Amino acid sequence: MPCDILFDLDGTLIDSSPGILASFARVLAAHGLQAAVPLDATLIGPPLAVTLKRISGIEDEAALARLVEAFKQDYDTTGYRGTLTFDGVAEGLAQLAGAGVRLFIITNKRLVPTLKILDTLGLARHFAGVHTRDETVPMAPSKAAVTQRVIGRYGIDPARACFVGDSDEDAAAARENHLRFIHAAYGYGAAGLEAGGLRLDRFEDLSGLIEGLEDSLDYFS
Repeated sequence: MPCDILFDLDGTLIDSSPGILASFARVLAAHGLQAAVPLDATLIGPPLAVTLKRISGIEDEAALARLVEAFKQDYDTTGYRGTLTFDGVAEGLAQLAGAGVRLFIITNKRLVPTLKILDTLGLARHFAGVHTRDETVPMAPSKAAVTQRVIGRYGIDPARACFVGDSDEDAAAARENHLRFIHAAYGYGAAGLEAGGLRLDRFEDLSGLIEGLEDSLDYFS
């Protein structure tokens, strides 16, 4: 089994859509706005400002910034509490950590709600590192950049590590950092085998899938 596994958060470990979508709806209503696109789970994943611009239709940067701050206040106090784990995640993470595998989170979600969610769900203790784009100033330009920083900070060997995620952005972060990608097909994103990833249909199957990688002739090449 590889010594390190990097996980995306939303759509991979947690179903954050109920809380996020509820916060979107409350913020839009408070500002007298109608959603420009359906409020559904396909919105989850991209950076907050990008998503709010899409759902609000607002082009003015100052108005959009106010909307972003309103969302943060709502989500950080109320919305995050609506987060659920996907089936098998709590047990699977405990099993992996107990086997000595180092686990990390690489997410576009802001650090404040990320830590609140992990603490509330009892998952924080399993991770050697939790990293977000907004943990640095200036903010990291991409998830791939965060991944690169984490690899360097923790001395991760890409040949003995993999990235588990549900989106094309996750697949790109893995590819750009020479990590094997495992596609969480139950998540929100559209990445899959065509993006160079192995397909994971249930989190419970992750350990077996990773063990299978060790038997592959090209995994450690």
